[in-house]
Amino acid sequence: MAENKNGKMIVICGAKGGIGKTLVSVNLAIALSKKNMKVNLLDTDFQFGDVSLALDLQTTFTIKDVMEEQNSVDSASVSSYLTEHSSGIHVLPSPERPEYAELITKEALLSVVDLLRKQSDFLIVDTGVGIHEQSLELIEQADHIFVVTTLEMTSLKSTRLLLETFDKLGFRKKVKLVVNRYDMESLIQAEEVPEMLGYDNVIYIPNNFQIASQSLNLGIPFVVSRSRSNLSKAFYKLAESIVTNSHVSSEGKKKQSLRFTFSKKKGGTDQ
Repeated sequence: MAENKNGKMIVICGAKGGIGKTLVSVNLAIALSKKNMKVNLLDTDFQFGDVSLALDLQTTFTIKDVMEEQNSVDSASVSSYLTEHSSGIHVLPSPERPEYAELITKEALLSVVDLLRKQSDFLIVDTGVGIHEQSLELIEQADHIFVVTTLEMTSLKSTRLLLETFDKLGFRKKVKLVVNRYDMESLIQAEEVPEMLGYDNVIYIPNNFQIASQSLNLGIPFVVSRSRSNLSKAFYKLAESIVTNSHVSSEGKKKQSLRFTFSKKKGGTDQ
């Protein structure tokens, strides 16, 4: 990154489970890495995080280990706790046991996040479902908040409540709505979502259940295994937009829109 500043932090969150939040985190991290960015990925679903599973990573350390040695960890030594994925991203996983989540204090977490930002161009943070005290602190510190949802009514209802909460907390300018599986079969059309939820800053990710589920089951992100798929192209386009908007060139390039073109084809299976 230009100048010696902290890397940008992108927090990925959602109001409901099963909406593809972790797949968004993992594939966005790798897509950014392919843009010659140094990317760290932090799993803050401290009880049931799936980032390691989605990457098929055999890790030596988790954030629990950093917490236990927090008084001696600095910007140089924190890298030794990260696991490097074959794609080039570096990962700090969630604890291997749910009960270890209690060991992670708010103050120590923010300290670790600060160290990881100093070591990266982008820090991607995958959070647990909903809002918790720890995730709220991260959301407050974030440069960008990506709220993932789908066209299912239960997801949209919960997402609306989450967005209203963020509005009350003054986070609106940092929030981007990610509509995953936007072209799935649904009574609700993707074009209706911005008005329904009151957000125009929308990112649309296409639906491809076969590729997404295979990616998760094998632990091979689809931006690696199926780089020419419509899913992967959407993430590479998103990564390009993020990188472009994070660097203001001397020529003052126009910011690219994060809105993807709708496919006229409806259907396909859920993702």
